Amino acid sequence: MSTEKFTINGSQLVEKVTDLIHEGNIRRVRVIHEGRTVMEIPLSIGAPAAALAIMMAPVLAALGAFAALVTECTIEVEKIDEKPTK
Repeated sequence: MSTEKFTINGSQLVEKVTDLIHEGNIRRVRVIHEGRTVMEIPLSIGAPAAALAIMMAPVLAALGAFAALVTECTIEVEKIDEKPTK
């Protein structure tokens, strides 16, 4: 598993998280503001895109409300390594 961090403006938060969800190899997304985790979004592995979009709608709405309150935050992404293990 690998981890990446992105620092973005609050106005870009929902768009960036939506893009990450559509990548499909994401295990978990954490939104961090001023060193504290304010939201953690676990993602189902192998969930169909349509089902995932329906389940994520309320989470993205909450994320949008949070994004309106902050100027900058960090997104920490846990990605699933797709290399087969031997």
